[in-house]
Amino acid sequence: MDSKVVNVSLVGVGGQGTLLTSDLLAKTAARAGFDVKKSEIHGMAQRGGSVISQVRFGAAVASPIIQEGTSDILVSFDRLEAVRWAHLLAKHGRAVVADTYLVPVTVSSGQQQDVADLDARLAAALPGAIVVDAARIARDEVGNERTMNMVLAGALSTLTPFPSDDWKQTMRESFTGSKAKLLDLNIKAFDLGRAAAGA
Repeated sequence: MDSKVVNVSLVGVGGQGTLLTSDLLAKTAARAGFDVKKSEIHGMAQRGGSVISQVRFGAAVASPIIQEGTSDILVSFDRLEAVRWAHLLAKHGRAVVADTYLVPVTVSSGQQQDVADLDARLAAALPGAIVVDAARIARDEVGNERTMNMVLAGALSTLTPFPSDDWKQTMRESFTGSKAKLLDLNIKAFDLGRAAAGA
C-alpha cells in the first residue's frame, strides 16, 4: 500500500449532498484497506452557507485536518465555492467543479452585490479544473436533480485509486431500507459523472 496520505477537500452549500459524498469517499477508502480520517465544518449550512468536508486516507493518517494548500483533490459543488476555497488545493492538485452557481442569500436579499466575472475568476483560481454540468446531468439524464452529488462522486472517483466497483459496493451498503429504491438512479448518476470526467 502506498504510504502517501491523500487529502481531499469537498466544499459546497448546505443541502447539496456534500457530506453524503464525503461519507461515500471515506467508506470506499476504508473498504480498500486505508486508514481514514474525516472532518466536517457545517457553517450556516441550513441558511445556504458553506459546508466543508475533508477526507484523508493512506497507510497511516494521524490527523483529520488538511492544511491550506495541501489538498490533492478539491471537489466543489458550486463555482463560487470553488473560487472561495481554491487556496486549499496543492500546487499540483486536481479540482472537480460543478458548473452550478447558487446565488448567496446576502446577494438575493440585497445586502451585497453579486460576484462579477465568476467564470474568469474560476479559470484563474483553478486552471485545468474538471468542470462537470452535474445539475443538468442529474436533471436531464438521470431524471432526478437530487442525484447531482452522485454525478460529482463519479467525477471524483476518476481521480482516486479505487475501482468504480468498490464505490458502487459502498453505495449498495449505504442505500438500504427506504433508500434502496434510489440505488439504481444514484449508480446511473455516478456512471454519468465518470463519463463526464472522461473515464
